[in-house]
Amino acid sequence: MDRSFIRRVTIRNYKSIAACQIGLHELMFLVGRNGSGKSNFLDALRFVSESLSTSLDHALRDRGTIKDVRRRSGGHPNHFSIRLDFELPSGYTGYYSFRVGAKPGGGFEVQTEECRIVGLDALASEHYYRVESGQLKKASFATGPACLSDRLYLVVASGLPEFRPLFDGLSRIEVYNLNPEKLREMQKPDPNKFLRRDGSNAASVLQRLPLETRQIINEHLSQIVPGIKEANTMTMGLQETIEFKQSVAGQKHPWQFLASSMSDGTLRAFGILVSVFQSVGASDSQPLLIGLEEPEIALHPAASSILLSALREGARHCQIIVTSHSPDLLNNADIDTDSLLSVESDEGLSKIGPIDEVGRKMLRERLFTAGELLQLNQLKTDPDAVRDVKHERSLKLFELGEE
Repeated sequence: MDRSFIRRVTIRNYKSIAACQIGLHELMFLVGRNGSGKSNFLDALRFVSESLSTSLDHALRDRGTIKDVRRRSGGHPNHFSIRLDFELPSGYTGYYSFRVGAKPGGGFEVQTEECRIVGLDALASEHYYRVESGQLKKASFATGPACLSDRLYLVVASGLPEFRPLFDGLSRIEVYNLNPEKLREMQKPDPNKFLRRDGSNAASVLQRLPLETRQIINEHLSQIVPGIKEANTMTMGLQETIEFKQSVAGQKHPWQFLASSMSDGTLRAFGILVSVFQSVGASDSQPLLIGLEEPEIALHPAASSILLSALREGARHCQIIVTSHSPDLLNNADIDTDSLLSVESDEGLSKIGPIDEVGRKMLRERLFTAGELLQLNQLKTDPDAVRDVKHERSLKLFELGEE
């Protein structure tokens, strides 16, 4: 059963992405060279999450200004758009989309925002709204919260029970770019249930995980880093850290080492496993989607197959999107061609889509693995998929009004 939360992502004029419309599954790999735009795709998802969990203004300022977010080109587009088609754990489906435009003086406004949630069958109720520049134009509810042109309406609409599950799912999306130094430092106890983007609350998260989940993490960690037996949280005064038990030659019992003594590769492997498995055994508030930025960095190539196995297992509990340019991680004949997305840069613009038919055929016939095609620079983006989304109208970002 496919547990994908986000079924399709549509992006227009976001950073290096002029236009893309991508179908997603439980586990996806965005493959391409450095600078091709892989991170920009994940950042668009993180932008939605941050705009809802903090504010639209904060999400923009975190990236500079709206000029740093909207795509730069000779035509100078003054807006960017994102649409996410989803399926909630309850089975309800729908889409959430918005377009943010620049205003004189460096300001911005939400030009259009739509949300539509459809029930499990044709007779079920439908919930929706459309907002234009701070005015509620259409809605399935008689009286709704007030609109502000510089805020996403879903934030206030989450006070209505029919929109709350979507708000929770989108606002909990996280894209991890784990920092070994943050994992190595002493950490303050953190009440947040889930791992922060850089791993700076890993000790608190590990401590709250169910015993079964910690055992899964330790089993994979011992395979990725031979000699490691387990990782636990150690409290030292008002702070805490991770303690690793590791076998030492000539010693009967494993020695204990604090995170400050561990290598970058060990700490990154640990952080990746926590991010991937933190949803196992969690409550309904678990993350429904996470992104991982190049998880293979600092890992020995021999660990790639174990990492891939962990990603597959984790994807049974939470949708996972991975960016990678590692042939070792993709050097597996069982990787589904539908889980691969090629990202290429063409004169500063990112082309994102499924791999072309030539590459798909070579993978289907097992002539090459995806890793071997990557080494040969033959994981190319399907030109038809790029051509089909070239014009904004073909993307169908909105449905509740004329565009």
